[in-house]
Amino acid sequence: MDVMRRGLILLMVFMILQRGKGQLFENFYSDKCPNLESIVKQEVSTKFSQTFVTIPATLRLFFHDCFVEGCDASVMIASPNGDAEKDAQDNLSLAGDGFDTVIKAKLAVEQQCPGVVSCADILALGARDVVVLAGGPSWEVELGRRDGLVSQASRVAGNLPEPEFNLVQLNTIFARNNLTQFDMIALSGAHTVGFSHCNRFANRLYSFSSSSAIDPTLDPNYAQQLMQACPQNVDPSIAINMDPVTPQTFDNVYYQNLVSGKGLFTSDQVLFTDSASEPTVNDFASNPGNFNGAFISAMRKLGRVGVKTGNEGEIRIDCTKFNS
Repeated sequence: MDVMRRGLILLMVFMILQRGKGQLFENFYSDKCPNLESIVKQEVSTKFSQTFVTIPATLRLFFHDCFVEGCDASVMIASPNGDAEKDAQDNLSLAGDGFDTVIKAKLAVEQQCPGVVSCADILALGARDVVVLAGGPSWEVELGRRDGLVSQASRVAGNLPEPEFNLVQLNTIFARNNLTQFDMIALSGAHTVGFSHCNRFANRLYSFSSSSAIDPTLDPNYAQQLMQACPQNVDPSIAINMDPVTPQTFDNVYYQNLVSGKGLFTSDQVLFTDSASEPTVNDFASNPGNFNGAFISAMRKLGRVGVKTGNEGEIRIDCTKFNS
C-alpha cells in the first residue's frame, strides 16, 4: 500500500510539474470548473437548434484561430479600428454564428466559474461538440490554453490555406504547424459540413485556363450544377454546400465526392488527383472508421498549435476584447 501511495504521489507531483511547463490536460478544470464540458455542450446544442450554420462556423473558426498566433482565441477579438485578426480578408467570410456560439458559451461558463476558463478552451470544446452534433466522432479535448494578447489583421495573410493551393502548398502550410500530409487530408474532411461563397471557386467554372474555361478535374454534371447555383456576377453573399451529397452530416462522403470529381475547391480535388495523396483519399472514402480515427488525432494535434499556457496570455472575461 505504501508503495502504491508513493507512486500516486510521485505521479501527482509529475503532473503538477508538467502543468507548469505548459502542458495541456484533458481534466485541466476538474477541480475549478467540474461542469465545464456540460455547460459548453448545452450552449452549443442550443445554438445548433437555432441554425445548422453553428456547426461549420464553429469548426472553421477553430481552424482559423489555431493557424494564426496559435489556438489562443485571438480571432475572437473585435477591434474598433477594424484591424484585428477577424478583420483580415481571409477571415471576413467567417460566419457570425461561430463567434456567437463561443460568446454565449463563455457567458454561461462565467456564471458558474468566473475568471477560470479561457475563450480558447471554450472554442476547442465547441469545435468537438459541433462535430458530434453533426453525427461525427467524439474525443477527449485537452485543456489549459490561455487567451492571447495579440490580434492583428496583418498577421493573417500567408498563414491560412487558399482554395487554389496544390498539394505542395498545402503540405507546406500545415507542416509549419507540425501537421503532416495525413493530418491535412483528415482535417480537410471538415468540408463535409462546410459551405463556400461562389467567388472562392468561380475560376474553376469560368476562367480556369486558356484551353479550358472549366476545370477538367470537375465532374461535368457537377460543374453544370455549380454554374446554375453560381452564375457569373452572382450576388457575393450566395453560398453553397461543399458536400453536395450529405451536407448536414459529418461523414466520409467528402472523400467519396473527391473520387467522383466533386471536390469544390482546387485544394479539395487535388487531394485525389495528386498521386501522393490519392491512396489516403481512397482509404478514407472506403473506410469511415479510418477517417474518424485520423480526424480525431489531427484535431488533437491542431489543438496544441502555438498554445499559451501557465503564465502566458490571460483568461479573458469577454472573448471579444482583451482584459486591459
